[in-house]
Parts: sequence; C-alpha cells; structure tokens
Amino acid sequence: MATHSSVEGLNHPRIQRSLRSTKLLIGCYAGLSLCTLIAVVLLRNHHDLVTDAVWVRASIVVAASLLMASFAARTARGHSRSYLRLRLSSGGMTVAIAVIVALPGAFPAWLKVEQAVCGVLLAGVVLIINSKPMRTAFTARSH
Repeated sequence: MATHSSVEGLNHPRIQRSLRSTKLLIGCYAGLSLCTLIAVVLLRNHHDLVTDAVWVRASIVVAASLLMASFAARTARGHSRSYLRLRLSSGGMTVAIAVIVALPGAFPAWLKVEQAVCGVLLAGVVLIINSKPMRTAFTARSH
C-alpha cells in the first residue's frame, strides 16, 4: 500500500486550497490553545478560574493541536497515513470539545467559550478533510 496520494490529485487547485485552509484553521487552533495555556499559567492563583481540570484540559489541547499541525503539514506533502491521522484526531477532538462545552459545571465558562471557538475551527477542518475531493485525493493505492 502506498503512503503517498497521487501527485495529480494533490496538485489540483481545489485540493491545494483545501490543504491551505486546513493548515490555517489548525494553526489558529494551535495558537488559541497555546494562548489558553499561557492564560492558565498566568491565572494559576485564581482557583475559581483555573481548576485542576482546566490544567489537564489545556495541556491536552495544546499537545493535540501541535500533533494535528504536524499531521496537516505531512498531509500537505501527500502522506496518506497523516491524512488518516488528521481525519481521526480532528473528528475525535471535535466530539471531545462538544462534550466539554455541553457538560454542566465541569469547567469554568471562560474555558467553555474558548473550547467552543476551538470546536468551530476544528469543525471546519473536519468538513474540509472529509470532503469527497480530499478523500479521493488521498485514496490509498494498493498492489
């Protein structure tokens, strides 16, 4: 099974636009996540705003966003496995964010707002990378 998509498919202008948009959305997600972790550090003495759950969540989101940025960069170079990882991780994080936002009382309101913005960014990624043209461009070739 090949690890790269067809060059012809990747060079199509629509696929190139989709890849650029994906990288931009994930870059925004990573930037927002990193800013949130910095805010958590700065607000660490405000225990009503920064709970243990906030520390854990903020750390996980930064790590996930950096991994997704790596997957997006490799996907843009035609790596089918990275494309699959990006599809799975962005979908999984979008679901996790929806749960975080929906759970009453589990997290402070400010973090839920930040997570909702992250969720919107990732929903855009999910829509783009699961589109038919993207799936076709990254169909693994076997033989």
